[in-house]
Amino acid sequence: MQKHWQYLHPLLGLVLLVVFLGHASGWYRVDLVSRLDAIIYDARLRLTAPGGVDKRIVIVDIDEKSLAELGRWPWPRDQLATLVDRVFEQYHARLLAFDVVFAEPDRSSGIDTLEHLAKEKLRSNREFQAEIKRLRPELDYDARFAAAMHGRPVVLGYYLGNAVLSTGALPEEVLPAGSFGERPVAISSWKSYGGNLPILQNAARTTGYFNPLVDFDGIFRRIPLLAEYQGAYYESLALSVVRALLDFPPIFPGFAAGSKEYAGLEWLDLPAENITLRLPVDANVAALIPYRGPQGSFPYVSASDVLQGRLPQDALTDRIVLVGTSAPGLVDLRATPFAAAYPGVEAHANLIAGILDQRLHHKPEYALGVDLLSLLLVGLTMIFLAPRLSAWRATLLAVTLLAGLLSLNLAFHQWGLLVLPLAANLLLLLCLYAINMSWGYFFESRNKRQLTKLFGQYVPPELVVQMSQDPEHYSMAGRKARLTVLFSDIRGFTAISEHLPPDELGKLMNLFLGAMTELIGTRRGTLDKYIGDAIMAFWGAPVQDHEHARHAVETALTMQGHLPDLNSELNRRGWPSLAIGIGINSGWMTVGDMGSPWRQSYTVMGDAVNLASRLEGVTKQYGVGIIIGEGTRELLKDQFLLREIDCIRVKGRNEPLRIYEPLALTEKATASQQQHCAAWHIFLEHYRQQRWAAAGTQLTLLAEQLPPGLLQLYQRRLEHHRATPPPANWDGVADLTEK
Repeated sequence: MQKHWQYLHPLLGLVLLVVFLGHASGWYRVDLVSRLDAIIYDARLRLTAPGGVDKRIVIVDIDEKSLAELGRWPWPRDQLATLVDRVFEQYHARLLAFDVVFAEPDRSSGIDTLEHLAKEKLRSNREFQAEIKRLRPELDYDARFAAAMHGRPVVLGYYLGNAVLSTGALPEEVLPAGSFGERPVAISSWKSYGGNLPILQNAARTTGYFNPLVDFDGIFRRIPLLAEYQGAYYESLALSVVRALLDFPPIFPGFAAGSKEYAGLEWLDLPAENITLRLPVDANVAALIPYRGPQGSFPYVSASDVLQGRLPQDALTDRIVLVGTSAPGLVDLRATPFAAAYPGVEAHANLIAGILDQRLHHKPEYALGVDLLSLLLVGLTMIFLAPRLSAWRATLLAVTLLAGLLSLNLAFHQWGLLVLPLAANLLLLLCLYAINMSWGYFFESRNKRQLTKLFGQYVPPELVVQMSQDPEHYSMAGRKARLTVLFSDIRGFTAISEHLPPDELGKLMNLFLGAMTELIGTRRGTLDKYIGDAIMAFWGAPVQDHEHARHAVETALTMQGHLPDLNSELNRRGWPSLAIGIGINSGWMTVGDMGSPWRQSYTVMGDAVNLASRLEGVTKQYGVGIIIGEGTRELLKDQFLLREIDCIRVKGRNEPLRIYEPLALTEKATASQQQHCAAWHIFLEHYRQQRWAAAGTQLTLLAEQLPPGLLQLYQRRLEHHRATPPPANWDGVADLTEK
């Protein structure tokens, strides 16, 4: 079976490679790959966008403010005439372009009514006829708008469509029919147009369509620079603005090297006086919009502020001015890589700036070859090399390939302005990596199961799984390590056991030990053993844990915090409540597989372990739930709010030891707890300096906040020391004689 699967493994990889090669070659389309490529393109565009504000182009915005101040759109064209005059006479703009079409005559002046009266009821009134003749030029708003544009660098917009009828005037073509010969150019073709009034069309310097190309996912990423209508070719608004700035250079199409049947259109050249601008285009003769960033990458000014002359004098000086709208009600908001609602006029501004800066990204014909070559390289490497490597080396290889693909793709995009496909390579790499890992799982899992069976004799099950993922990094041999060990014990267990039947006692202990062991396991603790009603656990081995002291103390606090809920359940079953004491210590100890030929266990030994057991016993004398030693406190630093309990000398040790009770994580400690600790440490200072009266006063103030056992212990000590003062060189250390 394994032998056959070894042949099936590369065969499956080759099938996947062929599938992705077919997509990249264009034999068919895999929708998932296409959508992922679009997502990657958008993410790459956002990542590399230059940001900032390009002040060369200013957007005169028909915004909500303008609509509120001047009324709903469309405005009377005498106001637009005023706007044109303001832009050029007062603000001295370089060029003005309208991302708006003026398809219908403006009758808002009332001239139609007056003309009707002049022809009917008042046709014999000479004074009325003379006044109409005088007022006609003033009331013909279209003529006034056309007069304002005449002789000025004004570009109008229009749209192409597929309706039955066309309206308005069509501008002159920029390339005649047959300009591309027999070459295959998939240019967008339209059946109708919506143009401007002839009087306005003739007055403008030039006109360009503002149709976008919306991709399959509804995102506005491209604008066709040329479009076809009845065999002739017309220019976009952005291209017409650039050509107007350059004094209308001719357009020369550029084709990739190759035969006429296969070489597609790849760029348009604009040979100006001192420079030739090259505009890379795709198969649809569309340019990718080089978005600078989110909305606001170009200055916006309110149209009402322009009309009222409220702008600073230099706000539009020598700038390209685009008139458009960001008002939601005027339906010129597009879904783009940067926003779901992005003003169409700013998309045109981005394209104009990109053309002028010669910063247009493009996907050349040879991108197909690059995609196929990289797919072969990635595929063959992962199919034939990765299976020969260990799991971590195969992962390193996959990560290296992934990093290489991402880095090169991003570098070509940023510095070469090339858009190269990436999704097929990424998906192929991930799929082949998954196949390799699956093969490793199914046919190496037997070894891991054997390892698990061996380690399961010594190591708690919750850590065996993690160890089996990388078994060569773990050893059961004894070694020295700095770890943290915890002992817990039930208070008064002998009395409890005497009053419960054996079966009931067994159920109680199973419930208690199960709950406490689960808490230990959730914080990466290793359960060492149960010693009657006591629990021994440690942290930091066999799986390394740099936070072993923190996890041990967190576990202890959680165990104490869980007792009320556990006791409620015990009481509900008619069993007594339980109280536990916990001792924790950190230090160097021996950890490993220890025992005899008949029985072994993975455990810890050493003086630090013995001290932890002693500290658990000390909790009874001080009446507190948890005590930690100095070794643990050193590792905790300031992570917990600690109350120093005492400085003691335990039996069998000469060196004094300070012991502490953890109250809470520092960030969760209440102000009351912090104040209590500060006051308690003042008491200890009085106590150790033999200031018995001050210590007694301070202890009285703290009485309500102290555990009864701790309060009573120090009250007895104060009474004893007052009656029998210690010597002057007393060090404040309490000698404990009990283990």
